[in-house]
Amino acid sequence: MLIAGATSAAGRAVAAALTDAGAHVIAIGSNAERLQGLAAEVPGAVTYVSDLGDFAEVTAVADAVHAEHGPIDGLIHLVGGWRGGGGLAGQSDPDWDFLHTHVVTTLRNTTRAFNDDLLASPAGRLAIVSSVSVDKPAPGGANYAAAKAAAETWTRAVGQGFAKAGTDAAAVVFVVRALAGLETELATAVVELWDAPAASVNNTRVLLAPPAS
Repeated sequence: MLIAGATSAAGRAVAAALTDAGAHVIAIGSNAERLQGLAAEVPGAVTYVSDLGDFAEVTAVADAVHAEHGPIDGLIHLVGGWRGGGGLAGQSDPDWDFLHTHVVTTLRNTTRAFNDDLLASPAGRLAIVSSVSVDKPAPGGANYAAAKAAAETWTRAVGQGFAKAGTDAAAVVFVVRALAGLETELATAVVELWDAPAASVNNTRVLLAPPAS
């Protein structure tokens, strides 16, 4: 299983949960030091440093992954980040460029590089994390909601490709109000993707919420 953006709190939780479930975790990110920390925290995890916003770098690391580990069965895309505030007038070009690169471009690059793997897998899975702001965007978060909406559309397109090909692959969008505090819920939901038939989860949008107290 490959995790893009695995060094966040959510990424570490997902990496640990997948490893505990018996998966071989491959983590790709841009920060070597943080990846080393992940490898120490999650025994068995393999790490690769790559700028996921650069398609040439992503294809190069995909070649390395294939050569050293073979095809992947899952791609969990957790690259993101928040930029916003200041109303509509505060939606700056630098913030948009950041969000577009981190939220959309990294997703486009990784899915294109590993799509053939997921199509060929007997249980390929793609998952991203989106935001409730897509449903009810606010002026101060317009850049962010627009980037997340684009990521959801791209993921649905990948899922439609899975369905059209008649494969057992599935693409899923997890939706949160805020990811902080939901790391365990996300990790559990990711692992459970492999317990359900592809047709029942492909192109679904799943809201994650804190457990009832």
